[in-house]
Amino acid sequence: MDAAFTEEQDEIRRTLRTLLRERCGPDEVRAAVQTAPGHDEALWRRLARTLGLPGLALPAAYGGVGCGVTELALACEETGRVLLPSPLLATAVFAAPLVAALGTEAQRAELLPRIAEGALTAALAVPGRALPEALGLVGARDGAWAGGGRAGGVQARPDGDGGTGWRLYGQVEQVPGGHSAELLLVAARAGGYTRGRTLLFLVRAGADGLARTRLTALDATRPQARIELRDVSAELLGVDGGERESMEAVAGALAAVGTAAAAVLAAEAVGAADAALTRTVEYVRAREQFGRPIGSFQAVKHRLADVYVAVQAARSAAYYAAWAAAEGDAGGTEAAVAGGLALAQALEAQRTAAAEAVQLHGGIGFTWEHDAHLYFKRAASDELLFGPVHRLRARAAEREGLFGTAGRAPYGGHEGLGGGVGNSRGVASGGSGGHDGGGTRDGADGRDRPEGPDGRDGLRKAVTA
Repeated sequence: MDAAFTEEQDEIRRTLRTLLRERCGPDEVRAAVQTAPGHDEALWRRLARTLGLPGLALPAAYGGVGCGVTELALACEETGRVLLPSPLLATAVFAAPLVAALGTEAQRAELLPRIAEGALTAALAVPGRALPEALGLVGARDGAWAGGGRAGGVQARPDGDGGTGWRLYGQVEQVPGGHSAELLLVAARAGGYTRGRTLLFLVRAGADGLARTRLTALDATRPQARIELRDVSAELLGVDGGERESMEAVAGALAAVGTAAAAVLAAEAVGAADAALTRTVEYVRAREQFGRPIGSFQAVKHRLADVYVAVQAARSAAYYAAWAAAEGDAGGTEAAVAGGLALAQALEAQRTAAAEAVQLHGGIGFTWEHDAHLYFKRAASDELLFGPVHRLRARAAEREGLFGTAGRAPYGGHEGLGGGVGNSRGVASGGSGGHDGGGTRDGADGRDRPEGPDGRDGLRKAVTA
């Protein structure tokens, strides 16, 4: 791995940082979130036409810049630094890669050039507040997030006119950017209960029966919406290749998008954490108490040093995750594990930096007039939307094979027993000996027993592993 950025990547970062410093200060952010679309449309058009931001990771054949996940992560690190309210995440990170991966040639030719030039915004609508599960960030990749054909999600049925159209019925909560997106990618269940499969459908803005309501979100800089579909006409994204083939294609595309999105979200969180830390350092240098800056007190130094170490470690993890997603297979284990762990570490660093910013700013840090609460809300909202941290790490551990997965209970255990069990690598969870970690099969229940006259040798090997 070459850790040095290219001149082009450095130029992307430098140009975007300069533009956002001029056009996206705290006052501009507060004004933008109060508008109907929830972002500054003039700034979005400039970012699209001048820098090509929406099409940064799209192929040049469809009007994109032709870069990759690394460049998109660097750009989102800068947008996270200023808490930019924009359709960038919903359009370029979630929706556009799905259109490129699953869409037919006609759909790609129609939609991707418009997305790349900023003329079309899009959003991914996943039922049941299950966006991290759908993207494979948390939970097993079993499709349970879609509802399994039961009531409560979005149901799809073929249009009755005998054509290739579909009709959608249902409701989706918490769709990032869904209130203003001109195109919705809706995950819906088709085929009924017994032969159900989850597919993605295109719903155009203004379709009959479509109702969108902007929600009052904790983080106003990342607006969300409730989507209601009442017999709405929709177009299948891609082609229906059969029950099993379609489900595998959709699940694979969502997992690949989740791997790249984890790296991008991690970089965005690092940018926000770094900005919160920078503002706090500037404040403690200027604020005086007992005749000296409070930043000179040892307790304050230690706390800020801990935040600095956390931010730098999260930045390194985010860069590696972006490199792994760009250079390797986006659906591979290494990139997926790196993305999940980087996102967990970045969310944790963002939460720590925002909390310390509020605390060390003293009385002013708790007021609405100060900017510290914006970073605190972003940290809390991101973990609610894409976490929590412990589930991200648990999913990464499962992918890496640190715990046995056969017959595994939802949060650990084996065959519903709840205790840990060793895997083929000899790593044990819950304190029992692994298959190759010094344990022996004993007893009618077939569990591993520590070897040795008093049972300590096997237990010691398991703990060491």
